[in-house]
Amino acid sequence: MGKRLIPPERGDVQEIALREALEERYLAYALSTIMHRALPDARDGLKPVHRRILYGMRLLRLDPGAAFKKSAKIVGDVMGNFHPHGDQAIYDALVRLAQDFSSRYPLIDGQGNFGNIDGDNAAAYRYTEARMTEVARLLLEGIDEDAVDFRPNYDGLTQEPVVLPGAFPNLLANGSQGIAVGMATAIPPHNAAELCDAALYLIGHKRAKSRDLMPFVPGPDFPTGGIVVDDAAAIVEAYATGRGSFRVRARWATEDQGRGSYSIVITEIPWLVQKSRLVEKIAELLNERKLPLVADVRDESAEDIRLVIEPKSRAVDATLLMESLFKLTELESRIPLNMNVLVKGRVPKVVGLAEALREWLDHRRDVLIRRTRHRLAAIEHRLEVLGGYLVAYLNLDKVIKIIRTQDEPKPVLMRTFKLTDVQADAILNMRLRNLRKLEEMEIRSEDKELRSERTNLKKLLGSEPEQWKSIAAQIKEVRTLFGPKTEIGRRRTAFGEAPAHDAAAIEEALVEREPVTVVVSEKGWIRALRGHLGDLSGVAFKADDAMKFAFHAETTSKCLLLSTNGRFYTLDVSKLPGGRGHGEPVRLFIDMEQDADIVGVFRHQGGRRFLIASEQGRGFVVAEDECVANTRKGKQVLNVKPKDGARALTTIDGELTAVIGENRKMVVFPLNQVPEMTRGTGVRLQRYRDGGLSDIATFAGKEGLSWVDTAGRTFSMTLKELSDWRGNRADAGRLAPKGFPKSNSFGRRL
Repeated sequence: MGKRLIPPERGDVQEIALREALEERYLAYALSTIMHRALPDARDGLKPVHRRILYGMRLLRLDPGAAFKKSAKIVGDVMGNFHPHGDQAIYDALVRLAQDFSSRYPLIDGQGNFGNIDGDNAAAYRYTEARMTEVARLLLEGIDEDAVDFRPNYDGLTQEPVVLPGAFPNLLANGSQGIAVGMATAIPPHNAAELCDAALYLIGHKRAKSRDLMPFVPGPDFPTGGIVVDDAAAIVEAYATGRGSFRVRARWATEDQGRGSYSIVITEIPWLVQKSRLVEKIAELLNERKLPLVADVRDESAEDIRLVIEPKSRAVDATLLMESLFKLTELESRIPLNMNVLVKGRVPKVVGLAEALREWLDHRRDVLIRRTRHRLAAIEHRLEVLGGYLVAYLNLDKVIKIIRTQDEPKPVLMRTFKLTDVQADAILNMRLRNLRKLEEMEIRSEDKELRSERTNLKKLLGSEPEQWKSIAAQIKEVRTLFGPKTEIGRRRTAFGEAPAHDAAAIEEALVEREPVTVVVSEKGWIRALRGHLGDLSGVAFKADDAMKFAFHAETTSKCLLLSTNGRFYTLDVSKLPGGRGHGEPVRLFIDMEQDADIVGVFRHQGGRRFLIASEQGRGFVVAEDECVANTRKGKQVLNVKPKDGARALTTIDGELTAVIGENRKMVVFPLNQVPEMTRGTGVRLQRYRDGGLSDIATFAGKEGLSWVDTAGRTFSMTLKELSDWRGNRADAGRLAPKGFPKSNSFGRRL
């Protein structure tokens, strides 16, 4: 028996509507995720965990140049004092800040195994050591000078910064990735020197828009390099709205191997792509024979990336080979831009480039004002102390006498020399060694310097232009530190254009070209038999099924299928099932209605023109390229009413048209009486009292009209012999000539 639940006493029960409870608690969770986990602050570009790691390292005095300390010590202090979450989560965040292939400007200098671009994990935190980089020092600069607000930590025993002073444009320079509740952020890294140039322009042009900053910030700058192949207009639009994406490709070059042969060497791959997984994917595609232009792939990387691609033969076009790899692998990657940040640390908002930099600049001004006021207060206090010291020096004997003779010298000193409480304490705490004669001169000199500094600081606080001038000077220092001439500051990501290649050529490069015979059964089952078969009598079908269409193609071909609903569908031959078995229903590859049937299936050649007709005898001429569909839903070409449907399709082979109806009446008329359209109902081709259209054909007058009977024999009639059937479009026609097949079909195939 389970333990019996004892209900609480009557007065302790509180009834809360489930909806209200769920809304309240989920909202609290969502706010916590948005504010304290996933979205970065627009001012310092950090999430709380990163901010706490850096502040914890500051307290451990792990400045640049200091001795390294165990990562375990850092993680333990951060978890115990500021971030009461899992130690692995803190260590993972610390590791990412130290990886030069993840962070454009690493905030942590790591010693030991911090992982690699292959995707291998870092060593456990007991084995690695860390300290801050110069970038982290800039982010923390002035934190002890009242530059930012502090708040109680999670247990209220100490304080943590709400935001860091942020003398480095970290939000855009290092970027940020995060998924919150109902929103996400994705900011790629940028070049710090370019951001500084854009910020300096913003200081001088307050109303500048994101588009005005594009000459300074042409696009992202990834730590792993690569080439951005988006057009300039798309990049400008992305930065203006704060939303978009960047198409990034690997950097590659060809190396001559002698005797006309070559190999392709990849030296840079897109950001956040694991190299080992990339090589595995290429090898997998090779095994599946989806890269017919590639013979082999090798990873010859050491410190730098070096992936070697061997082409199948020296005749292979290197650019086309790479296009096939870009299409199928992460050698081309689309990196999103969604600049969703916490503005002023409180409001989630998608910002553009200009607004993101302006938030940083406004924060730098707040920090400057706070640090200036803090320094002014320190100067005022020091001047007050120095004033007391000067009084002591001018009245040294009297001061010594009071201190020696009075039980409580402080009030007597204050009363005698009109000193403040601070000055009296300073005199009483003065060391005897400071009573030497030289000290008085030093105090007077310090007093003079401090008064001059105080004047300058008050001038700075009272003038906004002076404040921006000071901020600009600080930004110029950062730009010098991370300028294009420095190793870390030079731009790594280039810009280019994807070469224009014929889509058909790229498709062919993705599939090994082999001859096949496509077979479609009466019940709509499709398959591709290997080779160009002449005799199909041995092809087996399911019971009650038989062959309906068969034609030769290649694995690189596309098929066009016309359905009775007037839609054309496009099929890739490479994706059709092989010859083993009976194939698969064509509806697995396209979204065709259950009540629709197949009118015709044929290989797409391009450039041809078709005559298409419905059951009720309406039709028009359409270009083959207008019939290619890009989705499974197909492309509507012939508009048909509920009781009508597509019935026949033929290629344009001449200037005359022959139409035969179910009533066995045939009419021949000039094709120029039929309009060419891309979509529509068409015009009446033949008039019927009962029944409808059976088949259509086009032919050249000098060659005459021919047809194929059920036995495969070909018959033909000259234009002179067809004189009784010649007329105009929409005529009823006359009974078909003797010997015309009883199937009422011309027996032609596309």
